[in-house]
Amino acid sequence: MVTNTEKLIKGAGILGLPVYATEQYPKGLGSTVPELADQLPDKLEKVSFSCGVLPEVIDFFKSKKVSKILVTGIEAHVCVLQTSLDLMAQGFAVYLAVDAVGSRHKEDLAVGLKRMQSAGVVLTTSEAALFEWTEKAGTPEFKEISKLVMESDKSSKKIGF
Repeated sequence: MVTNTEKLIKGAGILGLPVYATEQYPKGLGSTVPELADQLPDKLEKVSFSCGVLPEVIDFFKSKKVSKILVTGIEAHVCVLQTSLDLMAQGFAVYLAVDAVGSRHKEDLAVGLKRMQSAGVVLTTSEAALFEWTEKAGTPEFKEISKLVMESDKSSKKIGF
């Protein structure tokens, strides 16, 4: 999950896409893992489970004329779910990188994903999102994104079936 989130942050940077990050009650729950924290813009501390009710978040994306938002994070069945539903209610198309979200328990993750999908959230993967953002091959950005994907493939273990 962390590796895929890192890949998405780097890919957004390559493509000039806006990134917004929040932390759920870091004083009590802890801060963002260092692998991601160093690459993220300032993180908004929050106590509401949903980011989609925070004026700062909505204003940020609307000011940048964003209509589609890719969501990542934890816990899939709480913060990610409520954020996704609230962003949809605000008129955004919401996509979820299923390999960049998590929950402490498998059942919570499965139910959270199912609820979001049934509500209209589009499930995708980090790699699919990166290439969808890139749109076409043969550009300098495509080459950087391809390199990013290949580098992360080398650092992660493959599971054969």
